[in-house]
Amino acid sequence: MIKLSIVIITWNEEKNLARCLDSVKEVADEIIIVDSQSTDNTTSIAQNYNAKVFQHVFSGYADQKNFATGQATNDWVLSLDADEALTPRLIESILEVKKNPKHPVFQMPRLTNYCGKWIKHCGWYPDKQTRLYNRTKGKWEDRKVHEFWQLTNANETKGTLKGDLQHYSFASISEHLKKIEKYTELAAREAVANGKKAGFIKIRISPRWHFITEYFFKLGFLDGFYGYIICRLSSYSTFYKIH
Repeated sequence: MIKLSIVIITWNEEKNLARCLDSVKEVADEIIIVDSQSTDNTTSIAQNYNAKVFQHVFSGYADQKNFATGQATNDWVLSLDADEALTPRLIESILEVKKNPKHPVFQMPRLTNYCGKWIKHCGWYPDKQTRLYNRTKGKWEDRKVHEFWQLTNANETKGTLKGDLQHYSFASISEHLKKIEKYTELAAREAVANGKKAGFIKIRISPRWHFITEYFFKLGFLDGFYGYIICRLSSYSTFYKIH
């Protein structure tokens, strides 16, 4: 059976970290925490779970995750965010991989909790995330907004695990708005750096079409009030990314 290192990057995650670490007990052979000078109890919580804690100035999500992956003793790594947690079915899938890994990397569906409600539509699910991998087979690559794990050999196959990765995203709508403001600015800068410009018609139509797609075609209305809020804010985000 392969040994598995759980790798988490943190900054002021005392509200989330214990839940995340509780969920990985059955699969973890080692826990690595790379912290960016948290000012709360993050590191104390990590030490209570016998995690190896490293301090590293934040240098971008991909760089930080590559550094964290490099601190692991084992080549097989499960990279998580502190606001995520494994479900029992996902734990079973990971244990199966530990017995016999048939691929060098695995993705898993992520289910998001928004203001206390699990969101299963709006284009937010299954939101497959690549998190379980053999670190010798690739690395994290950076974009301004979202990092991603890239296989060195594009011809190698990626497996998909059963069971959800739970994501406790936003406790309030105001938290969501703050994150939108941060990410839309980063996305806009990336677009400018890449020479992308949006015409008047795109600026007028894209946000409206985005809402229609997510709320109606992707069944956001089935998620009730918060489904509507998510689709409206997603439309708002689209407008500011291309404005």
